[in-house]
Amino acid sequence: MMLRSQCPAGIRPNATALPTVAPRTGRLSSRVLTKVAADREVVPGEGVLPIQNPKNWEPNSWRKLEALQQPEYPDRAAVDKVFGQIAQMPPLIFAGECRTLQERLAKAATGDAFVITGGDCAESFSQFSANRIRDFYRVLLQMSVVLAFGGGVPVVKLGRIAGQFAKPRSANDETIDGVTLPAYRGDIINGPEFTPEARVPNPERLVQAYNQSAATLNLLRGFSTGGYGGLARVSQWNLDFMQNSPEGKAYQDLAHRVDEAITFMTACGMDPASPLMRETEFYTSHEALLLDYEESLTRLDSTTGGWYDCSAHFLWCGERTRQLDNAHVEFLRGIQNPIGVKVSDKMDPRELVSLVATLNPDNVPGRLAVIVRMGATKLRNHLPSFVKAVKEAGQVVTWISDPMHGNTETVVGYKTRRFDNIRGEIEAFFDVHEAMGSVAGGVHVEMTGDNVTECIGGGSSIQADDLNSRYHTHCDPRLNAEQALEIAFYVASRLRKNRTNRVASKAA
Repeated sequence: MMLRSQCPAGIRPNATALPTVAPRTGRLSSRVLTKVAADREVVPGEGVLPIQNPKNWEPNSWRKLEALQQPEYPDRAAVDKVFGQIAQMPPLIFAGECRTLQERLAKAATGDAFVITGGDCAESFSQFSANRIRDFYRVLLQMSVVLAFGGGVPVVKLGRIAGQFAKPRSANDETIDGVTLPAYRGDIINGPEFTPEARVPNPERLVQAYNQSAATLNLLRGFSTGGYGGLARVSQWNLDFMQNSPEGKAYQDLAHRVDEAITFMTACGMDPASPLMRETEFYTSHEALLLDYEESLTRLDSTTGGWYDCSAHFLWCGERTRQLDNAHVEFLRGIQNPIGVKVSDKMDPRELVSLVATLNPDNVPGRLAVIVRMGATKLRNHLPSFVKAVKEAGQVVTWISDPMHGNTETVVGYKTRRFDNIRGEIEAFFDVHEAMGSVAGGVHVEMTGDNVTECIGGGSSIQADDLNSRYHTHCDPRLNAEQALEIAFYVASRLRKNRTNRVASKAA
C-alpha cells in the first residue's frame, strides 16, 4: 500500500539568486568537512530525522547552472505553455508517501531491510497497457517475496515506472546508412522512429507522459491496496510462460511454503482480511533527467513546508549528470524526496564524499542512496575505496548495486547484456560489503514481465542467435521474468548468509 498524506499545494516559484554549491574538485571544501564532522553522531535506524529546506534554493534555481542532456525544442514558447499546464495538474504522488519511503530506506542502510528496484529501461507510449503493468508488477512482487523469505528482512519495492521516459544519450546525433538525425531521448521528448519528423522534440509528448504516469499509478495503487498484492495471492503470481521453467517451479515451491505459513498463522488467530495480509507498499522512481518537467511537478507540502518533486517517490541523478556544479545536483539537493546518485569507477572517492555532503548535508538516514554501476571486475577494484571514504567521512548512505549499466555490449548487431556478468557484479557487490563490514542495501535492475529475449544466458538459456526473436526494448536490454527471478534467488541466498552471520556475531 502506498500511504496517503495531505495533498501538497502546488506553486510555480519565481526566480531566485544563484545558489551556493560545492566546487567540482577532488579536495573537500572546509564547509563540507565541518558539516560532516558535526554530523558524525547521527545513528542510522533510530527514527528518521526531518530534512531542512536548503538555503538559496527554489525549484527553479537549477536554471542558473549548466543543465546537461536537455532537449532543444524548436518553439520555446510552446514548451513553456505546456509546462505551465503541467504545473497546474495534480501531483502524481504525495509527500507523506515519500517520508514513509525514507524510513524504509533508512532501515536498508543498516541491513534491517533490502531494496529491490526494477522496471523498463525506458517506458514507451506504444507498449502502454494494463496487462504489461500487471505482469511487471507480478514479477517484482515475486522477486520481493523471494528476497523477504530468503533474507528474513522487509523488502522495499521500487518500480522504474510511471515516469521513466527520458533517457540520457552519449551523443546528440545518431547516424544510420549515412543519414544523421537527432538522437532518440525517450518518448517524453521525441519518437524512436528514424525519421526527421519523429526526432524533433515535441512538447505535447510531455502531457502524454504525465497522463500515462497518472494512469499507471492509479492501477498500481489499485493492485497494492485492493488485494492483488496481498500475501494470500502469492501462489497466483506466476506468469503463464513461466509455469514449466526451473525458476517458475522454484517460485511455486516457495509460494507453497508461504501458503502453509499463512495457514498456520490463521489457525493461531491472525485475521486473513487484515491490511498486513491484503495490502503491500509499492513506490515509484525514475531518473530526474528532464528538469523542466521535474520543476513543473515540484510542490510545497502543506504539512511540513518542504518542497517535494511529486513526479515520483524516489528520484535519482545519473552518471552523466552528477557534476557538483551543474543543474541536476542543484535541483536534487533541494527536494525532500529520498534520492539517489549513480556512480561508476570514473569518480574519485573524494568527489563522492563531496557529492554526498551536498545532497545530504544533514546526514539524514534514508535520504540518499549511492547506486553503484561499474562492471564486476572494476567494482571489486574500486568499490572498497568508495566505501572507505564514505565511512571515514561519517556519512550515512544506502548502498545499491546497478549490475546492468556496466555490462552492456553489442552482439550480432544487438545491444545486450550477459546474465553471468550481471550476476557476477551482484556477487562482487556483496563480497566487497562483506569484506568491508558495510551493508549491501539493494539491487537495481532493468527487467520486464514480458517474455523477451534481450539479455544472453540465465536459466532461460537465451543465446546470441535468439536475440532477434523477441527483442522489444526501445532502449537498453532488460531481464525477462525468468532471469529476474533467478537473480532474486541468488540475492536471497546472500541475504540469508548475511542474516546467519549477523546472528552469529550477536551471539559471540
